[in-house]
Amino acid sequence: MNYPVIETDRLKLRLLTIEDREAVFRHFSEEEVTRYMDIPPCRDISEADEIIQFHIDDSGCRWGVFDKQQDQLAGTCGYHCWTTGPEGKAEIGFDLSRDFWGRGLMTEALLPVITFGYEVMGLEVIEATVDPGNDRSLRLLTALGFCRDEELVDNLVYFSMRRDQFAG
Repeated sequence: MNYPVIETDRLKLRLLTIEDREAVFRHFSEEEVTRYMDIPPCRDISEADEIIQFHIDDSGCRWGVFDKQQDQLAGTCGYHCWTTGPEGKAEIGFDLSRDFWGRGLMTEALLPVITFGYEVMGLEVIEATVDPGNDRSLRLLTALGFCRDEELVDNLVYFSMRRDQFAG
């Protein structure tokens, strides 16, 4: 799969590479970024390399979300656990540095990423799991049109959206 650079008014999304290791290290060293993730904050630059390599090796992709105005890594987003076929699905993930919260940047990033998932990757379903204490992500997914499952799965809130539900 050829994952393109995606540009919006304020953002540039491009695949993360090992050359981004210092920015990824700074980003994932923030406790606010990893608080609701299944990883601890980075304490060593080699952990940033591992994060990048995980996404390079995984089925799917991870874009770095770069703020055009500040030319700085603001967060990441992308797909993992991608299965192809007639009922193709993938899990979407995203994170944003605290300095960029409250500006609508992740909505701006995810709309074209979701469109790419349905139109280019051929996904029928996009899934997401969120820690129940992560109010910002819960609100974001609901605002984007994801449907929330009432049952917790592994103590996480489960969301999904079918292709025909996306109003993007």
